[in-house]
Amino acid sequence: MKKLFRYLGIAILLFGVLFATLYFIKTNSKSIVEYDTQAPYITSIERKTVVTGKVIPEDEVEIKPQIPGIIESLFVEEGDLVMNGDLLAKIKVVPNEQALNGAEGRLANSKIVLKNAEIDYKRNKTLFEKEIISKQDFENSELRFDQARQDVRNAKSDLQIIRLGSAGGSSLANTNIRATVPGTILEIPVKRGDQVIESNSFNSGTTIATIADLKKMIFEGKVDEADVDKLIIGMPLKVSLAAIQGKQMDAKLKFIAPKGNEEQGVVQFKIEGDVFLNDSISVRAGYSANASIVLERKDSIMAISESLLQFDRKTEKAYVEIMLSDQKFERRDVETGISDGINVEIISGIKMEDKIKVWNKTESKKIEENEDQGQNQEGEFEEDKEE
Repeated sequence: MKKLFRYLGIAILLFGVLFATLYFIKTNSKSIVEYDTQAPYITSIERKTVVTGKVIPEDEVEIKPQIPGIIESLFVEEGDLVMNGDLLAKIKVVPNEQALNGAEGRLANSKIVLKNAEIDYKRNKTLFEKEIISKQDFENSELRFDQARQDVRNAKSDLQIIRLGSAGGSSLANTNIRATVPGTILEIPVKRGDQVIESNSFNSGTTIATIADLKKMIFEGKVDEADVDKLIIGMPLKVSLAAIQGKQMDAKLKFIAPKGNEEQGVVQFKIEGDVFLNDSISVRAGYSANASIVLERKDSIMAISESLLQFDRKTEKAYVEIMLSDQKFERRDVETGISDGINVEIISGIKMEDKIKVWNKTESKKIEENEDQGQNQEGEFEEDKEE
């Protein structure tokens, strides 16, 4: 029995020695983590915002008829270049029955008045020649006769306008729709046979064509309220078109809306910028675009890579680790300034000659986990003491 205990003790001792040896070998075989370092540098940093929008003509003119009718002919197509006065379309007038009847009635009445005035004029002329009436009476009858003739001419002209859309002898008939500005035909929302109406106090009228000068384009977009106060009229913009990759156009901010509109819980402000077109780029109205705007810029400042920054989990203050000697580091709190997401300005806390620890993300994660575990253990220990 004693031999059994002796052998058992020897076995346990050997097992312990073997375990200790293996643990020692495994521990010493782990590679020592060596951290690289980076030094601060002098650079320039820009903080930008990108505004989504579109490129549109500065002015669009809608061509509308002066009289109601039906489109009889269209002489242009979308995309055509036109000059001021070019014929775009022709309208066939469809007379309004009420207006037509009224004009015909006025013409008939004016003819009756003219006939009576003519009879009165001829009678008074004979009497005046016989010196029976005064010259004044004769001239009055002559005036009434002339006025009656003019009323008939006016009534005929009114009737012709209602029937045909223009008075006889007019060189610019209302039935001919002409361009009022030079430019490109952007849209023709009507076709032959469509009925159109003129613009009046009750409706805006039918648009026959939309014309714009595609050499004068603007960028139109919306800016978040967090950035709008940093914008200044005249600021430069870099406009990129989704349809044309790899090319940018210069622009200048010319308008910032004084009032914002809430969209999906965020207040947006409309902005506009004059686009300086490049002859090598063909820009169409309505292209979607992005405009890059430099909100803030600092030159010749001390900066580091933003990835070197760490943040205290309690105070949320930024800090870095500075190497004191071979792989020995010390925490330094830093004050940061402008950042572009890659580089960050360092206002205070370190010097140009300092060497900053380049964090290994895996090691950093392990350290944070250990800190959490340590805090949890401290909390449990304090709870046990209270119990």
